[in-house]
Amino acid sequence: QRVLSLELNKDRDVERIHSNGVNTLDIEVVEGRYMLSGGADGVIVIYDLENLSKKPHYTCKSVCTVGRSNQHVHKFSVETVQWYPHDTGMFTSSSFDKTLKVWDTETLIPAEIFSFEGTVYCHHMSPIARKHCLIAVGTKDPKVQLCDLKSGSRIHILQGHRGEVLSVKWSPRYEHILATASTDSQVRVWDVRKASGSLFTLDQHNGEKSKASSEAANTAHNGRVNGLCFTSDGLHLLTTGTDDRMRLWNSASGENTLVNYGKVCNESRKGLKFTLSRGCSPEFVFVPCGSTIVVYALYTGELVTVLRGHYNNVDCCEFHPDLQDLYSGGKDCNILAWVPSPRKPALEDDTEGSNKVSDDYGVHRRYFSFHVKGELQSKFLRLVLVTK
Repeated sequence: QRVLSLELNKDRDVERIHSNGVNTLDIEVVEGRYMLSGGADGVIVIYDLENLSKKPHYTCKSVCTVGRSNQHVHKFSVETVQWYPHDTGMFTSSSFDKTLKVWDTETLIPAEIFSFEGTVYCHHMSPIARKHCLIAVGTKDPKVQLCDLKSGSRIHILQGHRGEVLSVKWSPRYEHILATASTDSQVRVWDVRKASGSLFTLDQHNGEKSKASSEAANTAHNGRVNGLCFTSDGLHLLTTGTDDRMRLWNSASGENTLVNYGKVCNESRKGLKFTLSRGCSPEFVFVPCGSTIVVYALYTGELVTVLRGHYNNVDCCEFHPDLQDLYSGGKDCNILAWVPSPRKPALEDDTEGSNKVSDDYGVHRRYFSFHVKGELQSKFLRLVLVTK
């Protein structure tokens, strides 16, 4: 109910720091209090989402900023930011300047810098991993790179894609399972412990059209695949493509569940930063679409609502599972907060209840009147017939 009532919060502002579009957002899960943002200006900001003033109208202030004056700032657009899943003392960022940086939150100095030959589109750390500290990185190179935080080096590459890798996501259920999406129209699922290649490639036709051909011909979309997201239980995987389609897959078997979301507008040349609700029943999908955010029911494909508030294209959105809030960033340099509308006072609820009672009473009265009159009329007709 709270997600269904999401609306733009006019009482909560997020301090405007970025001088260019906001590309990426991430809310830490330890306290659920701090949010990272990365911009097309190369700047990274940490916001405190808590209302410390206790006033109805407040602004989420920036705690610290890796600004243009910082010698370690990214030279070009920041495409992905992510908190270290187990501790707010560290976060990561990747950029078009061909680097992935691991930051110390307290000093805002990179503890590690990984450099690549091509543009870095995305990266992701496993939210549950205990046996490894790997960061999966998608770049202009078709090979998926795995960087190890413990050793500070690139330890492994995953070969199989034939185009740029636009999105990578670790499973929230199995720590060694990784999904990758590419401009070659394919989505591959890997077990990073195995050196034999991907476990399987998603096939939008569920094998019907490609029985005679090899698995290499399988495609998840008819265009570039630029978005990936696992459900919170890890049982399903959602993908988006430039064919204006969104597809839901069984992550264990790779089967296309054939949920029809209709046309999902997607013109992004980079990764599409959409998000899923967590802890709701049913679950919802929030997809940036032009200057709006379109909300779909995950398992039925129903278009639930459209959130309007940005003045330019929306680039990313992030769901807060503890409060059922949604934050979105766009090319208008704004970060907007969408919150559940306040519930109506109990007094109004009682009034509604009394109205319902009176309505029910009216229905029963009409029902009674109709049936009593009908019965009397039928008795009268029978009497007339008997008399005749």
